[in-house]
Amino acid sequence: MKNESENNRKGLIDKLNYEDWEPLLKLIPEIESEANFEKVVSQFFDIVYDIPIIIPFDWPAWDEGRVMASDESFDFDTVDLETKCKLITAVVRNDRFCEGTLLSAFKSGFVLKILKSIEKEVSNFSI
Repeated sequence: MKNESENNRKGLIDKLNYEDWEPLLKLIPEIESEANFEKVVSQFFDIVYDIPIIIPFDWPAWDEGRVMASDESFDFDTVDLETKCKLITAVVRNDRFCEGTLLSAFKSGFVLKILKSIEKEVSNFSI
């Protein structure tokens, strides 16, 4: 059963429109062509807090997310926006404790897969 803060978080994410997501989605071509990710990682970090899609939850104890993140063939289209935001949150927050986690998530394609899945989902939103 979801508690009140989880329902509020989902409500905030559900209220985001395409224009809200656009700064993040504009990073996709840069990520696809980037050999050196430092600049795009910094932009990504700022954007996810500005939107904001970094959400408070107990990410270190989120085993479901760890399973998704470790499965290279996981289809992110099978999970909702809240779950995608939780995955982004877990990577960004983990980077504070283990420097390089976010950069590794870019190099591995993990972040790109999530962003492309978000793009598919929010492209149905009216602008």
